Amino acid sequence: MKTKNMMLALALLTTGTVWAEDFPKDSLKVVDIEEVVVIATPKENRKLRDLPVAATVLSQENMRANQVNSVKNLTGIIPNLFIPDYGSKLTTSIYIRGIGSRINTPSVGLYVDNIPYIDKSAFDFNYCDIERIDVLRGPQGTLYGRNTMGGLIKVHTKSPFTYQGTDIRMGAATYNNYNVSLTHYHRISNRFAFSTGGFYEHTGGFFENSARNNEKVDKSNAGGGRFRGIYLPTSNLKIDMTLSYEYSDQGGYPYYYTGITQNAIDKAKEKGKELTEDRADYIGKISYNDRSSYRRGLLNTGVNIEYQAQNFILSAVTGYQNLKDRMFLDQDFTERDIFNIEQKQKVNTISEEIVLKAKPGKRWQWATGAFGFYQWLHTTGPVLFKEEGVKTMIEDNANIAFAGLPAGTPSMNMTIHNPTLNVGGTFDTPTLSAAIYHQSTFNDLFVEGLSFTAGLRLDYEKMSMKYNSVSTPVDFDFNLKRGPMMSLSDNMQAPTSFIGKLSTDYLQLLPKFAIQYEWNKRNNVYATVSRGYRSGGYNIQMFSDLSQTEMSRSMMNAIMESPKLGQDPTYGPIFERMLKPRIPEEPNVKTSTTYKPEYSWNYEVGSHLTLWEGKLWADFAVFYMDTRDQQLSQFAESGLGRITINAGKSRSYGAEASLRASITQELSLNASYGYTYATFTDYIIREEKKDGNIEKNYNGKYVPFVPKHTLNIGGEYAITCSPHSIFDRVVFQANYNAAGRIYWTEQNDVSQSFYGTLNWRTNLEIGDAMISFWARNFLNKNYAAFYFETMNKGFMQKGRPAQFGIDLRCRF
Repeated sequence: MKTKNMMLALALLTTGTVWAEDFPKDSLKVVDIEEVVVIATPKENRKLRDLPVAATVLSQENMRANQVNSVKNLTGIIPNLFIPDYGSKLTTSIYIRGIGSRINTPSVGLYVDNIPYIDKSAFDFNYCDIERIDVLRGPQGTLYGRNTMGGLIKVHTKSPFTYQGTDIRMGAATYNNYNVSLTHYHRISNRFAFSTGGFYEHTGGFFENSARNNEKVDKSNAGGGRFRGIYLPTSNLKIDMTLSYEYSDQGGYPYYYTGITQNAIDKAKEKGKELTEDRADYIGKISYNDRSSYRRGLLNTGVNIEYQAQNFILSAVTGYQNLKDRMFLDQDFTERDIFNIEQKQKVNTISEEIVLKAKPGKRWQWATGAFGFYQWLHTTGPVLFKEEGVKTMIEDNANIAFAGLPAGTPSMNMTIHNPTLNVGGTFDTPTLSAAIYHQSTFNDLFVEGLSFTAGLRLDYEKMSMKYNSVSTPVDFDFNLKRGPMMSLSDNMQAPTSFIGKLSTDYLQLLPKFAIQYEWNKRNNVYATVSRGYRSGGYNIQMFSDLSQTEMSRSMMNAIMESPKLGQDPTYGPIFERMLKPRIPEEPNVKTSTTYKPEYSWNYEVGSHLTLWEGKLWADFAVFYMDTRDQQLSQFAESGLGRITINAGKSRSYGAEASLRASITQELSLNASYGYTYATFTDYIIREEKKDGNIEKNYNGKYVPFVPKHTLNIGGEYAITCSPHSIFDRVVFQANYNAAGRIYWTEQNDVSQSFYGTLNWRTNLEIGDAMISFWARNFLNKNYAAFYFETMNKGFMQKGRPAQFGIDLRCRF
């Protein structure tokens, strides 16, 4: 026993963990997870509930009870957190307290084993070997920098010093879903331990495509593995190495057609026109003719070196990520042959962070560090216009310039002869970021239990874009009609290309101030003020839209320069007078593709309480957040890709509450609630049109994709069986997750009302084996998981229907 205690002490000192066989049985009961399994972090000096921050900690059992298999399953479980599960793993849109991001840089950061995941295309991965998840709400810019203005998610994998043996899991569910994983944990000595394992999962798909013989749209296969090794050369030095790889191949984008948008109908009425539904038979159906998909290979590796000196702890964390993916998308989302896109990304990211911090228990707690990363991102995104797309989106749009000519003017039109058009695009968008920061906390200031925290981060970021977008030359004829005869025709070509380079950099100061009063070890109240920052960048998908404009411009210039047309002494004056004023201006690449950073100030008051001798945990927070230059995702008016724009100012305020209680030895309950009221305060768009200026005023409108309410209610009832029973324990778990109302558009004309899903799980435990029966969305609630509009049409992805499954787990 003495030897075991010494080994426990050594493991706890050097790895921040204790062993699994010394834990109580898995349970949702109120247990201080951070105290039982202390996760070593390079920056924080105390447990999360002892810090002036709104935070939620999820244990393995919390994740199992709430069926958290990936980051997207956190919706509703965490107050004021919403992650719409739509499209594919390419997009992980995380919203916290009115701050979120659908494309480009994230607004909520992600760390896995203290290594940052810079690109949110890597956020959605399998959680088969996860120890714990920490979710911090509100800007974390001082310690974590860019793109954490909404909050931070920290994922911790299991330590091989904590667990021993082999863990085998198998599962099957309705809709032809099944999975298997195996992980082995081995402590070779008191100095070295490792874990290694792999997984495979198959999803048969939930949604059918009517345009492709009702085949499943969202089938997927994924597999991968992870290795982690911890080496303790001395009692005060730790080397923690991780390596993981995951490959996934999925169908995606199960978007139901909802009809012509109300916004388009209103615009037509303003012009005295009437829009009629041309796809009435397809309303309520998924119907696109090109199979869409997403493939991704994701490699992550890192080394965390920690040295404990007498008065400080030094950490050096090195990370590397390689991501290769390919998205193929039927971009018109219809059964018609209009256009599609094939986007490929190659991402390499290397990061380094060096942190010095005070040892725990000191009156002056401090952390200072330097961080930097460099990311190479190479993207290709060719858009292919098919025959119908060439006619409707290129030829018809070009001929709009000839519409509305004065009476008596010869009618003009052009005819494009290309059967297809390819708008090519190759983009290199490297990013360099560097930062230095310091944060100090002074404890027992003036009176015992009163502390003050001040921190400041200097963050530098340099981004550039090298673009090469060359389109297929347009072959076309131009016709000028006088009376019943076509008097002129000419064979011409119009090349289109954008080649160049842009660069920009930003320098940010990210301060934080907090005051906290702790009247005993586990009860405190705090107030914080902090600044957040989300990177600017470039809309590379905007080049498809720019190319369409440039094609029209190039064709009209070819007409003006033609010896038989624009330069002809008879017809030249006509073109000079009637056509030249209608030639579009040359697109400005920098103005059209660049969007600015987003900034916020967060003001927060909260409390962490532990009552009834540790049987009740309560966490409360109220917040107010001012956001400037808020980044919003939109489809370009032409429908050619999504873009990010800056929307002036917005504000959000709200409250959060979480309760966990152990009612009896058998029964435990938990509940969490979040309220966010997020609206635009300065967002007016003025558009110059030929028939007059148009002003769109969104002030007072709700920020899209931000649920006003989030709710989670759950509980567990555990029965310890008699010695003569087959099972040792039977555990019943249930939870209800809810969110809403969610507005999908800036006009607030489409929304999802408040909705909830009921999930349950029953575990039958015998020794180190467990059989679980579960249900997800048990009541088969019908709701919208996502909605968007493009080309005057609305599309919606439904939430997944009721699903039932069985899991088997064996540990030996």
